[in-house]
Amino acid sequence: MSPIMPTPKATQLRALLAEKFPGLRLRLDPAPAAEYQFQPAGVPQIDNALRGGFPRGALTEIVAAGPNGGSSTLIRALLQQAALAHEILALIDGTDSFEAAPLDANCLARLLWIRCHTAAEAVQAADLILRDSNLPLVLLDLKLNPESQLRKIPATTWYRFQRLLEATGTVGLVFTPRPLLATARARITLRPQFSLAALDADAAELLRELKLEVSNPHKQVELEFPELRP
Repeated sequence: MSPIMPTPKATQLRALLAEKFPGLRLRLDPAPAAEYQFQPAGVPQIDNALRGGFPRGALTEIVAAGPNGGSSTLIRALLQQAALAHEILALIDGTDSFEAAPLDANCLARLLWIRCHTAAEAVQAADLILRDSNLPLVLLDLKLNPESQLRKIPATTWYRFQRLLEATGTVGLVFTPRPLLATARARITLRPQFSLAALDADAAELLRELKLEVSNPHKQVELEFPELRP
């Protein structure tokens, strides 16, 4: 079957649209390949799988089912990495449940903690925070918000957030209890296999046991790195 060729009228219309709106990409045009810079996570499981870290100017979804899904361990590791880099990290806490007590004073000084009680409040806060280009990393934690609240988040929200991130170059991480973001550049599913000994383990030891499944539009791979060091 021969390919369908656009009619002269369609060709003229596309030329007119291109002239009136130079930045407009029509659906029939091939999408340009996105070029991303990366923000190191400081966690080899992530940095190795994502070619250097989280993509800047894009959303990354981190799926962590339940309160013991390993996300708190990962968030604290990201806070420590931000403190070492002398950067400020914004955490939008969807259920006011983050435990900050284990963090030292240096990490707390670099943390902008926005404590919300519903997913709607958290999304509204993120809409404001993502417009600030001074924050290199913004975390939106919705993993403990009930399903009834998550279903009310319009799909257009994530497209709007993606556009905001593209304008600022900020790294946007969204923690969810299930895959939720259609616009995520990458999705990381936490699959911890903590033993009873982990109850007495420090943060570095917990990270060593943290298993990740990383997927993106090109590939899906499951990795574990026992050589992780604090």
